[in-house]
Amino acid sequence: MKPPARSHLIAAGLLGFTGVALGASGAHGSLHDALLAASTLDTWRTAVLYQLIHAVALIAVPGWPWVGRSWIAGVVLFSGSLYWLALGGPKILGPVTPLGGVALLLGWALLAWHALKSPKE
Repeated sequence: MKPPARSHLIAAGLLGFTGVALGASGAHGSLHDALLAASTLDTWRTAVLYQLIHAVALIAVPGWPWVGRSWIAGVVLFSGSLYWLALGGPKILGPVTPLGGVALLLGWALLAWHALKSPKE
């Protein structure tokens, strides 16, 4: 297996695992109650959704390194900042979220570009 493929599959596994764990934590118990009390449960759910979507997407494109790198960076910045904000972190992290969104969009644009320049079958 090529190094980018291996690293992207490892990242997909880690993002998938932590996404499910964070999703379950936000859906049950004291964290759920805290998120409800702070009115940030929807923010938490958005972070989990984007993390899990991109974990699965990483599996589909293990050979395109910049697509995967963009998505990994995007998940860390986008979902990571949303988790932090949902837990009451400093609002100064708010501007980090759109940067993560741009990285996610860049990954999707790179995916389309790679597909367009690939030979037709």
